[in-house]
Amino acid sequence: MGRAFEFRKERKFKRWAKMAVQFTRLGKEIAIAVKEGGPHPENNSRLRTAIQNAKAVNMPKDRVEAAIKRASEKDAKGYEEYVYEGYGPHGVPVLIETATDNTNRTVANIRSYFTKSGGSLGKTGSLDFIFLRKSIFRFEASEDLDVDELELELIDGGLEELYVEADEEGNDIVVVQTSFEDFGNMQSLLEEKGLEVKSAKLERIALSHSSLDEGQAADVLKLIDKIEEDDDVQAVYHNME
Repeated sequence: MGRAFEFRKERKFKRWAKMAVQFTRLGKEIAIAVKEGGPHPENNSRLRTAIQNAKAVNMPKDRVEAAIKRASEKDAKGYEEYVYEGYGPHGVPVLIETATDNTNRTVANIRSYFTKSGGSLGKTGSLDFIFLRKSIFRFEASEDLDVDELELELIDGGLEELYVEADEEGNDIVVVQTSFEDFGNMQSLLEEKGLEVKSAKLERIALSHSSLDEGQAADVLKLIDKIEEDDDVQAVYHNME
C-alpha cells in the first residue's frame, strides 16, 4: 500500500496511544475527585473540572460515567498524589505530578528514569524557585466575545493574564491565568458568565529557562517521553525553551 499508507497508519496509532494515556489520567482525576467530594458534580467542583477536561479531549460520556460509578464503590481503588522533582540531562529541571496506588513502585520507577538518563532525583520543594503553580482556563473565542471587555470583567476573579492562542485545528482559544489560590473564584466567575470552559487545570509555569542545543534537547526529551509512558504519571514539566 506504500509509504503514505504506513505513515498515516503510524500517525493514527500514535494519536490513539496519546488518547488512551489522556483517558487513563482523567480517569484517575475523576476517581480522586469522587473520593474527595462525592459523585455529584454540582456539589463537587473538582469533579466538575475533571468532567470538563474529559469533554475537551472527547472522552466518551459512558466512560466518564463508568469512572464515577467505579470510584463511588466502597472497595474502589484509591490514589495518592505525589510530586517528584529532579534534574535531567544537562542540568534541566524536571517536575513530575503523579497519582498512584503504590508509592514504592512509583518512586522507584521515577528514580530509575533519572538515573539511566544521567540525571538525579531531588528533594520535594527543591524546584520551588523555578516552577510556580498557576490556574489556567481555556475556552473557545466566539465572534461576539469582546476579549478586552472580558479582561476587565475577570479582574474580580483574580485575573493575572489573558491572551489568545491557536489550538491544533487553528481555532482561537482564550487562555485565562490566575494564581493557584484563585482557581475556585475564577471557575465560579466563568460559569456565571456562561462561558463553556474546555479545560481548567493547575499547571506549573517556569520562571527561568534552559537554553540547549538540538542534541542536548533530544537527550532531555528522551527522558520526558520515558516518564510520560509511566501509568502513574499525570503531568511532566520542564523549563526548556
